[in-house]
Amino acid sequence: MYDKILGDARFPELLREVDEELARTAQESGCPECGAAVDAAHYLRQPRGWPWELSKEQCKRLSFCCRRDGCRRRKMAPSVRFLGRRVYLGAIVVLAGVLGQGATSWRVARLQAVLGADRRTLMRWRRWWMRLASSREFVVGRGDFMPAPASVSLPGSLLECFRGTEPERLVVMLRWMGRQFGARFPGDTQGSAEDAR
Repeated sequence: MYDKILGDARFPELLREVDEELARTAQESGCPECGAAVDAAHYLRQPRGWPWELSKEQCKRLSFCCRRDGCRRRKMAPSVRFLGRRVYLGAIVVLAGVLGQGATSWRVARLQAVLGADRRTLMRWRRWWMRLASSREFVVGRGDFMPAPASVSLPGSLLECFRGTEPERLVVMLRWMGRQFGARFPGDTQGSAEDAR
């Protein structure tokens, strides 16, 4: 699965297109605080983990700002590319989580070599998946599936809930996560900058 997704240089473009669709819906719904129209306030991120060079458009985080004076509240659109504050692309965090389950020294070494991620980063991601599994949004969202994904084997058990090719399943899973969590994920508001890696 890892090779099919990482070997496809078009995959980041597919994720960007899905993000643009999600952003249009977020923009149409207006400001969450006052209901006024929102304007584009996109910004560049420097995502890690993808083996191919990403275009400027693929690195852009789609965001909006309320147009009304006195409000100006920022609104983040849900994203299939970025999981909250994580600097690694969402697809990479999911794939590393799947491959890291039952982590052997060989698997960890392989993930480190492919992603350039430190062992501590891979362990932080594992803890993050555990926090996500106990979040209210995930507990409620598990009801979408029969059988429900097992919390202890995330993200693999969640990925198995979807059908299609590996890239299709990954996109649908990331879309589901965006719908469940919006632009904020467990640990994003209180965690340190280190938790965002």
